[in-house]
Amino acid sequence: MIAEFRLPDLGEGLAEAEVVQWLVAPGDTVALNQTLAEVETAKAVVELPSPYEGVVSTLHAEAGETVAVGSPLIAFDVEGAEESPVATSPGEEKAQPNLVGYGAAPSASGRPARRARRAGGATPVTDTAVLEAAPHDASPAVSVETVVERPRSTPPVRAYAKRLGIDLVLVAAAVGDRRITRDDIDEHAARVGIRAEETAAPRSAPLPDTAAALHEGVRETRIPIRGVRKHTAAAMVESAFTAPHVTVFHTVDVTATMDLLASLKEDRGLSAHRIGPLAVVAKAVCLALTRTPGLNARWDEPAGEIVQYHYVDLGIAAATERGLIVPNIRDAELLTLVGLADALKALAETARSGKTSPAELSGGTFSISNIGVFGIDAGTPILPPGQSGILAVGAVRRQPWEHRGEIALRQMMTLSLSFDHRLVDGAEGARFLKDVADVLEEPGRAMLLR
Repeated sequence: MIAEFRLPDLGEGLAEAEVVQWLVAPGDTVALNQTLAEVETAKAVVELPSPYEGVVSTLHAEAGETVAVGSPLIAFDVEGAEESPVATSPGEEKAQPNLVGYGAAPSASGRPARRARRAGGATPVTDTAVLEAAPHDASPAVSVETVVERPRSTPPVRAYAKRLGIDLVLVAAAVGDRRITRDDIDEHAARVGIRAEETAAPRSAPLPDTAAALHEGVRETRIPIRGVRKHTAAAMVESAFTAPHVTVFHTVDVTATMDLLASLKEDRGLSAHRIGPLAVVAKAVCLALTRTPGLNARWDEPAGEIVQYHYVDLGIAAATERGLIVPNIRDAELLTLVGLADALKALAETARSGKTSPAELSGGTFSISNIGVFGIDAGTPILPPGQSGILAVGAVRRQPWEHRGEIALRQMMTLSLSFDHRLVDGAEGARFLKDVADVLEEPGRAMLLR
């Protein structure tokens, strides 16, 4: 019989999602929990596992098409099934499997089948290709039986590999059946002698299609507003026009913090951890929030209440190829400096790979934006909706500064704090910023803020 799978709610009550790419095609045999497609919600790219075993009958949407939650997405020819395990219409009350992060429980073992990829446009055959990586000074020795399995990766990783001129099939030969990451691409590039910094387009350079358009005299390009960009724009407009923003600035001498980080870097016991200035700022923020609860709260207009949090879900603004996202470090106040450093590293790697889940993007209580990585000193960050404070961290620069009655070269950083003036008055905002600055100026002060 034909079983139809409708797009489920992928979290936070999102109303729609865009099909990024299909990983199956009509006629393919799929296993339970096999990834069917990658879809982009207003917050993240999500993989959809199959709730069925069977043969793909129909794809109801093309790649790039936006599908409403509850609308038909894909149909299967399922043997021996008498009814669909998912709702057959948006209003029906049959249980629909929760596909956020996992699918239905597997009922069959074995390796999931994936659609074969044609090589060179030839007619497909049944054998899998055998690949061997070749030295940089020779052409890759590839014994191709015309068909190879589609390598598993994410859209940002595929784009990165394309910029470097690397075939993901060659990378898959080394990493096996698991998903290919950006680190795998870098390792393959190093192995065959490709230098990423020379091959990849500079971040500041126009995209190739933009450059071509300028060369050809094209006056404008229209880009659909959707996905993460659409959600970010709506959130920023909502925040800017509902919360009265105030921004205060403070320039801090962080020489002592940088000296501390240099000493930690030399500690062999900490060599596996990347402890940087942002980790120290995150720790200082968590400590300072205990003394200024208004900055770890939200304004609940419908209830007529101020909700104060007794935990810190620390949002970290991340610029990705799909736009700005703010994933959270849960219960950040419980983490040590090393724990925060590890959490920041994991958060950045997940965001860079495009696999941050909708759950990781919701529920933050306070946020940090590290604008210093772009060489920027200060700014006026906009509050994420539902939060009362966000701290922008500027670049660390060596500057002449008054120190112990003399002018000396010191390492300086500017902090920019935006807050909701409904919850936080100027004195409280200034006190919070001073508490953070005190820890950065003298890391030993952290013990005084508990």
